[in-house]
Amino acid sequence: MNSDQPSSGQNHVDAPNAGGGPLEARYLAFLETITHLRPSLHRYCSRMTGSVLDGEDVVQEALFQAYRKLDTFDDKRPLAPWLFRIAHNCSIDFLRRRGIRQEAESEAASAEEESTPPVEPVGQALGKAVEHLVLALPPKERACVLLKDVFDYSLEEIAELVDSTVGGVKAALNRGRSKLAVRSAAAAPVRVKTHENAELLQLYVDRFNKGDWAGLRELIAADAQLQVNDRFLGRVDRSPYFGMYQREHPPASWRMVVGEVDGEETIIVLRAADKGWMPDYVLRLNVVNGQIARITDYWHCPWVIPAAASLVTGQPS
Repeated sequence: MNSDQPSSGQNHVDAPNAGGGPLEARYLAFLETITHLRPSLHRYCSRMTGSVLDGEDVVQEALFQAYRKLDTFDDKRPLAPWLFRIAHNCSIDFLRRRGIRQEAESEAASAEEESTPPVEPVGQALGKAVEHLVLALPPKERACVLLKDVFDYSLEEIAELVDSTVGGVKAALNRGRSKLAVRSAAAAPVRVKTHENAELLQLYVDRFNKGDWAGLRELIAADAQLQVNDRFLGRVDRSPYFGMYQREHPPASWRMVVGEVDGEETIIVLRAADKGWMPDYVLRLNVVNGQIARITDYWHCPWVIPAAASLVTGQPS
């Protein structure tokens, strides 16, 4: 693995219509909007999927889709709700792929539900706990509670985002808030996903911390893929990945450990601080046939760890 090889797989996109015009202005507005909106998109997708890592992966997919559809966007409308709708749809697609079926709801049932006494918002007292409790709700109720009680969208905006009606949104809010009122005293559910290759994760950590790059090569498949979110997408052996760590991460300032993020066993990078080693960002490894087939590095996503419902870190050796 040649760490000095140029990053020919860099996931870089050029501004469309660089010569100027409406599409370029739209693209610049898109960049400015996602700069400010990105942590909120991640927060929403993380609560929908139940994992800050899955949530970031969904945001990556949503932004890629939004970029591809940018020429169809109506400039007379605000960008943020449009991006949220794409992120919402990507979240629902993710849940469907994972085998979670959204409950079917007829308009008649929604209208009947709307006539019942409304349940008040769960309120500020629960704070961030609400965002984790919603994981127990079906996807539509989960989305409506998040968009209304956490992100403060109007009923009309939510109806457009989730492809429903105002009556349907009110019904979903009533059901979701009623369930949350019952569950508020209980702990938020955490999806436990123990890594099937825990020993391989530990080997990766040990060899990375020692700078044993030859040993690392033995753990990684020849055609393994690397995704450094917002920076690189391509094959590991065509990237400057390990050289980057050697150049930009002084060995005394960081260590890798095996830990857990939202119940999933993964690798956490710790940085040296005045108070000791502090969690900085996460790596996710996908293993196929005993070798690492994909590395996802969240170095450039500082919003991921603060948004985690649960975080367990080991101690550096």
